[in-house]
Amino acid sequence: MVVDRSSHEFRGYLELYQHAPLLELGQLADEVRWRLHPEPVVSYIIDRNINYTNVCVADCKFCAFYRRPKHLEGYVLSYEEIGRKIEEVKALGGVQILMQGGHNPYIPFEWYLDLLRYIKRNHPIHIHAFSPSEVDFFAGRFGMSIDEVLKELVRAGLDSIPGGGGEILVQEVRDRVARKKAGADRWLEVMEVAHRQGLKTSVTMMYGLGETDADRIEHLFRVREVQGRTGGFTAFICWPLQPEHTELEYLGKTDAVTYLRTQAIARIVLGNLPNIQASWVTMGPKIGQVALRFGANDFGSLMMEENVVSAAGTTWRMTLPEMQRIIADAGYTPRKRKQDYTLLSEAA
Repeated sequence: MVVDRSSHEFRGYLELYQHAPLLELGQLADEVRWRLHPEPVVSYIIDRNINYTNVCVADCKFCAFYRRPKHLEGYVLSYEEIGRKIEEVKALGGVQILMQGGHNPYIPFEWYLDLLRYIKRNHPIHIHAFSPSEVDFFAGRFGMSIDEVLKELVRAGLDSIPGGGGEILVQEVRDRVARKKAGADRWLEVMEVAHRQGLKTSVTMMYGLGETDADRIEHLFRVREVQGRTGGFTAFICWPLQPEHTELEYLGKTDAVTYLRTQAIARIVLGNLPNIQASWVTMGPKIGQVALRFGANDFGSLMMEENVVSAAGTTWRMTLPEMQRIIADAGYTPRKRKQDYTLLSEAA
């Protein structure tokens, strides 16, 4: 898909993103939120991020988490360790695990399939796993098509796919910061194939990589276009680069105003995507709360375990009562949900 940056619509959104007063932009996003979600409810999920390996050959410049093969700090979790982590989150009322890892060239495909089967047999839970970048890596590594990879994973127990690795879906940006990883077209292709197979997925944007404002708008246009064809994206989440301990440390962190503007323009552009998730994990609970008036209708995960963002020095933590209080203090009813945004419980 080629985005026409000279179109009236594109220029209009770019102008709005760059020049609208902050509160006016927030109000426009809030109006879209209320149109799509007329009930004063903010949802959240109890889950756990499980990074099954940190060994990776993608060499993304923005990642502080990965370790090259043979590095002394490299690891692959055993099935039993993963099982223990699942039981811990289930004891807290968890309803899913988010499972992602590096591009580890030493793990055979059967290991992933056996892992999924092991979880479903011994620790049954919703498995939200393997970002498009990982699926693309599997396809290349094991000589399979995307369609074949996904069918095998689903048959073994995969339930849905996270939107990780999206960064900025503009090839020039990806060539600069993540040259060895799935390109923009390929990333979206994986998502479209997944949607055609009936899988629901989330979609993300990590900004602050030295891209332009127009690159960010193009990312949103490309997401909207795929959603128009498939309807398979459940939610959009954006957050800024966490540059500490990475090759992009020189870029520095973007500020809270940039975050709120970016989330707001996403809510406005992505009128065909049902949910926007606030990123308190990177921005902290107070900005996460403010984000609920800038288009977000979901507060994301309680995040029992998180390794990637914290490797870059960002370590916000929250208890369940805190999360419920923050949502309630913003004027909403907190409700627990499943991965597909089905609400699970009445007000806590």
